[in-house]
Amino acid sequence: MFLPSFLVVLVLAALVVASDFYKILDVHKSASDKDIRTAYKRLSKKYHPDKNKDPGAENRFVDIARAYEVLSDPTKRQIYDRHGEEGLKAHEGGQNQPNPFDVFSNFFGGQHQQQVRRGPSSLTEFEVSLADIYQGASIDFMIKKRILCDHCRGSGAASDGDIHTCTGCNGAGVKLVKQQIFPGMFAQSQVTCNECSGRGKVIKKVCPHCHGHKVVDHTAHYTLEVTPGMPEGHEVVFEGEADESPDWEPGNVVLRVRSKKEKGGWRRKETSLYWKETIGVDEALLGFERNITLLDGSNLELKRKGVTQPGFVQVIKGEGMPSFGRRDVKGDLFVEYNVVLPVEVSPELRRKLTDAFRQPSSTHDEL
Repeated sequence: MFLPSFLVVLVLAALVVASDFYKILDVHKSASDKDIRTAYKRLSKKYHPDKNKDPGAENRFVDIARAYEVLSDPTKRQIYDRHGEEGLKAHEGGQNQPNPFDVFSNFFGGQHQQQVRRGPSSLTEFEVSLADIYQGASIDFMIKKRILCDHCRGSGAASDGDIHTCTGCNGAGVKLVKQQIFPGMFAQSQVTCNECSGRGKVIKKVCPHCHGHKVVDHTAHYTLEVTPGMPEGHEVVFEGEADESPDWEPGNVVLRVRSKKEKGGWRRKETSLYWKETIGVDEALLGFERNITLLDGSNLELKRKGVTQPGFVQVIKGEGMPSFGRRDVKGDLFVEYNVVLPVEVSPELRRKLTDAFRQPSSTHDEL
């Protein structure tokens, strides 16, 4: 009795170790060719090593390519469904598996995109603080959209058995209608079938999860990578992440990045930064040394000797906004000085100011 039980354990262990191509692509075993293409498109982009630097992403990319290569081939898929991965390997007879990067290139460079209608894209104005644009940041955000129903995979039916060929048009999606033009003269015209709305299929029992709508509301989480010096109005594209539908490939989610309008403080124009600094009369006349805090939290010393006129602009080279794509290269910082007068002057200070600014001239002395 011990030996058979031991063999059962080995068989079960082998099944656990074996790859499940359907799970890898996150599709049901009854998934259509379109479902498999859509899943591969989404996952291959997500885990492509050029885009995803996480540990294990490249191995995941290879597994995804292998799963797609098998499930997109009717013969290989049938063998895999019946005999598993070992049966598939026996069928392939030790042949080398396709290069996963070739699979990716062939998919996106082939005819798949031309054959499938693309849905609408969404454009959102996304405001980012100037500090995040200055030093770069990863910003998490959420978007509400519609995705294919997980229960029916976008069919709208409770099960595959609830989808039937339309009896009104025999699955053609259109009907021929005979209309009388004149007495004894008739014309035939082709119209969309009113029983199936041109789909050729009718659903006897709708999906209880989406109520036959095929899609459900979903809140998706994303991360916006803000590159230092990102230009105003720069558009970041999340490919294929817009509303899903069984009738089209999802469009793109586009974020148009703009800096927040903040009261006072910092302003930006391309790679130039602008700052207003307020000083007192004494500093305007005698000079000063003080620090300002830059957008990354570091300090920069401002130093002036002699008189600083109200509205004077000091240009500090290389302390502006980083150049987009060249973080080590920065624009200039323009500091405009605002001189604040005292609200009142004490008698003692008035005498000193009078002595300083209203000294009698030599002409008056002679007279």
